[in-house]
Amino acid sequence: MEARRITITSAALARGALNVRRCGREFFPESTFCRPDETGTSIQLHAVGIREPIDTDLPTDRSGRPRWTFRSRRWFREFAARHDLTAGDEIQITRLSNTQYRVSPDFRDIRFVDLFAGIGGMRLAFEAAGARCVFSCEWDRFSCMTYEANFGDRPAGNIRTIPVAEIPDHEVLVAGFPCQPFSIAGVSKKNALGQSHGFRCETQGTLFFDVASIIEHKQPAAFLLENVKNLQRHDKGRTFEIMRRTLEQELGYHVTVQVLDGQTVVPQHRERVFIFGSKRGLEFRFPQPHELEVYRLYSTLDELFQRRVPARYTLTDHLWDYLQRYAEKHRRAGNGFGFGLVGPGDIARTLSARYYKDGSEILIRQPRKNPRRLTPRECARLMGFPDGFEIVVSDTQAYRQFGNSVVVPLVQAIAERVVNGLRSRDLRLGTQSQATAATTRQTADGGLCGS
Repeated sequence: MEARRITITSAALARGALNVRRCGREFFPESTFCRPDETGTSIQLHAVGIREPIDTDLPTDRSGRPRWTFRSRRWFREFAARHDLTAGDEIQITRLSNTQYRVSPDFRDIRFVDLFAGIGGMRLAFEAAGARCVFSCEWDRFSCMTYEANFGDRPAGNIRTIPVAEIPDHEVLVAGFPCQPFSIAGVSKKNALGQSHGFRCETQGTLFFDVASIIEHKQPAAFLLENVKNLQRHDKGRTFEIMRRTLEQELGYHVTVQVLDGQTVVPQHRERVFIFGSKRGLEFRFPQPHELEVYRLYSTLDELFQRRVPARYTLTDHLWDYLQRYAEKHRRAGNGFGFGLVGPGDIARTLSARYYKDGSEILIRQPRKNPRRLTPRECARLMGFPDGFEIVVSDTQAYRQFGNSVVVPLVQAIAERVVNGLRSRDLRLGTQSQATAATTRQTADGGLCGS
């Protein structure tokens, strides 16, 4: 999603005349520019903290030169007041589609750390919300290659080898800690191999406590953790109860939990549990499905398909025959195992890290051909990554990486509420006076609010 940053002037605050010259004419549809006595094609502005979308065009002078302000102005004073904006502050205008734009304060002073970063899906989301990444860690070398190619810095390695003192101060801790010990597939595999899972998984399961240790020492104003839905049910709920007790009773954070489905913004059924925590007794409201519509990138699979797909992504006769026989065997046994065959207008199953093996969970119908896998670029789109995101590894590694990542626009919807809430309440690594002042401030809709 393309974005522009605009500096607020005194004129904008006084008259709502926001100067958008820095956006450039190509940032808006040409048909939205119109002469003063005419009406151009309307665009919708979704301003953070303003309930209703703003319909507007961009007037020009009589010779057709842009005046570089939106025709609709009255909303801007309310927007600035909600976020305590003054002259010299910046806002971000993000193009969601040809006619949909989001307006949000630019919160570069909100710092976050990106733990278990993978290829940077959480980072993309929080940076789009205006936060600034000051540290990242990831131990998979192929993921680090992709991360470095797209963000220009290489994550630190194993979090267990990094002294807490070396992690920079930050307002938000973000962590998609490993899900394999808690996922249904991960638990089944470990049981079959006679291995421990959950917190008993020595290599991955106890990484939550490394996160908790960092939270305890750095005391961020807020954190956002992400994992598979099954985390809540693992070990009859005892695993999740230990986590919640650690965060609330031992670390003193107010915790809110929500399961959200990626199909609210992309054509993929992908349920994940998000755990938000904040200091000073604040509560947080996750976005509701109807509120996520503005973040939608694709509605059906055909919208993200590539026009030309190399023949190597079509299943061989041998593999397609095997998958059909395998599915029939389990169908007769009453199991739910099998492949997922979808068409252009469908919603896909959850993309997993094992997609590189046979692609069976998401197979695309083809006329007069065997089904095919998604390409890595289509997988990137299915996860909400922009087309400018570079894929610098093999197909096998790319499938692993996107299958392990997050649905970016879904996390962005959460990130904007976190960042906007922190900014409007002045909750940085703040002083007691800041906390006291925060209790008297009005916060934006859907942000953080006093409990």
